[in-house]
Amino acid sequence: MAEGCMMALRYGMVFFNLLFWLGGCGILGVGVWLSVTQGNFATLSSSLPSLSAANLLIAVGTIIMVIGCLGCVGAVKESRPLLLTFFILLLLIFFLEILSIMLFYIYQDEIDHYAQRDLKKGLQLFGTEGNVGLTNAWMIVQTDFRCCGVTNHTDWFEVYNTTRVPDSCCLEYSDNCGLDNPGTWWTAPCYERVKDWLNENLVALWIFALCTALTQVITTSELLFCHQSKISRPL
Repeated sequence: MAEGCMMALRYGMVFFNLLFWLGGCGILGVGVWLSVTQGNFATLSSSLPSLSAANLLIAVGTIIMVIGCLGCVGAVKESRPLLLTFFILLLLIFFLEILSIMLFYIYQDEIDHYAQRDLKKGLQLFGTEGNVGLTNAWMIVQTDFRCCGVTNHTDWFEVYNTTRVPDSCCLEYSDNCGLDNPGTWWTAPCYERVKDWLNENLVALWIFALCTALTQVITTSELLFCHQSKISRPL
């Protein structure tokens, strides 16, 4: 019975972690591709210039690859140290995810206030020398989300010191359309538009990540238990 339990759990872990590892490779590949081909697409934040989509994907992909490799190799070799390391890492990630979700909802107002202040500070760098990445990021966000400014299109008035917005705020893009009548601009706040999009997609992502981590933790603990039972069984 113990042998059958061990075999089923081992093959299950190898298959699951192989998919996990391949997923990490894919995420890492997309991150590297973005970094190489879209190097100018940086971040909207002026205080966290390294917090770009490419860097986040590279970091997440690398972590997933390492964890998946540990689980896969540990299951194949039935290595207790590797499985224990894998189990501890998964347990740590599981609790960090729960903690981050709790902190996010508890301090949501403070996070909103800080993020909006930081983004408005970043608007002042729009179009300036050495900030091509931030400029491109704002143009893409405003075009794709059909919005203008952080909390309102009037945020740009303080940047230009006149009644003007970037051309990416226009309902129909054309050169210098940001100088036209305000009725031809998007008026929805970009912060709320992006926040709504993240809320719609991150909830599903968090649920999937929690379920995946919990499944891995339970499977690994059962495999460790079976492995310990096999070792402890008298000859």
